[in-house]
Amino acid sequence: MTYQREFDRILRAGVVGVGSHSYRNILPALHYLPVVLVAMCDLDAGLLQKTAAEYGVSQTYTDAKQMYRDAALDVVFLCAGPQYHPGLAIPALQAGLHVWMEKPPAMRAAGVEDMIAARGDRVCAVGFKKAYMPAALKAKELLNAPDFGSLRSLLAIYPMTIPADGARVLESGEFCNWLANGCHPLSLMLSLGGRVSSVTTLLGPGEQAVGVVYLQFTSGASGVFHLAGGTPQGYAVEQYELFGENRSISIDNSAHVAYHRGIPFNYRAQRDFTAPGLDSGSVVWEANHCLATLENKAIFVQGIYNELMDFCAAVLEDRQPEIGTLEFTLHVMQVYEAGLVSAGTPVAIEEVNVHATA
Repeated sequence: MTYQREFDRILRAGVVGVGSHSYRNILPALHYLPVVLVAMCDLDAGLLQKTAAEYGVSQTYTDAKQMYRDAALDVVFLCAGPQYHPGLAIPALQAGLHVWMEKPPAMRAAGVEDMIAARGDRVCAVGFKKAYMPAALKAKELLNAPDFGSLRSLLAIYPMTIPADGARVLESGEFCNWLANGCHPLSLMLSLGGRVSSVTTLLGPGEQAVGVVYLQFTSGASGVFHLAGGTPQGYAVEQYELFGENRSISIDNSAHVAYHRGIPFNYRAQRDFTAPGLDSGSVVWEANHCLATLENKAIFVQGIYNELMDFCAAVLEDRQPEIGTLEFTLHVMQVYEAGLVSAGTPVAIEEVNVHATA
């Protein structure tokens, strides 16, 4: 099943937050999910009424808790910002609803712990789209190929800065780009590399600094997140490289995956950079933009459909999500906090104070 009208089992859905991101990405994606949109909620009553009319939704609310009580929902999609998500998700869970929320899930890891405590038997998911990209899922498949061996190292390049006074930013609850978008590459790195034992951040000068975030994975693999602040707007800089045992995997610009196998090579006498046959060299998968089909749309290439569909399938199949669980989310937030406060000193994840006020 690919389109809403093709599914036999349908979930009654409400949406909290109909602003720019929700309107551009989340609401259009519902067209491909087993849901019927029956209610909307937003504090901007004018924007809410216009959006509801466009989608044919008659039940509109400016109070989310009232929507949870009155709209007879199965699921709710939250797209309101990290400072609001725990306060919106917990009452929804307590009302018996299943909850999907956009990233970031909260301002602090402690907010995720609060949601775990309130979840009960409900499904609660966070939309880490980068971890759900078809390119990332293909990389995960290739990581498990017998000839890849063990993951030794992982490199991420992404336009990002970290506040130089990260400890103050964290304690004051200040919103920063490291929270807003740093969780994108972090979630991909953790989904492919597994759990992280320690984080070390090395920053250059400036209030919004560039540098590197070093992740030591519990598997023994090393991860480096290169903070490519200063990247020109519109330049496709995002890149991931995974290195195993004489094999590597690359993801470029979300739409290009390559599995590099190398070629037979003689340092002294090699005369031809090609090799005979098809058993060596690189294998490439790339989005095709020739046709007006689904696989090249941003909703699919960037993992938005996959994250939302995993949530809906989890509800229908009575399971938790494959990737975006609250437990995975908590670990992402722990790494985020450690990266913010490291200041050149390794921070063990166990030492991150996740019990601070969210």
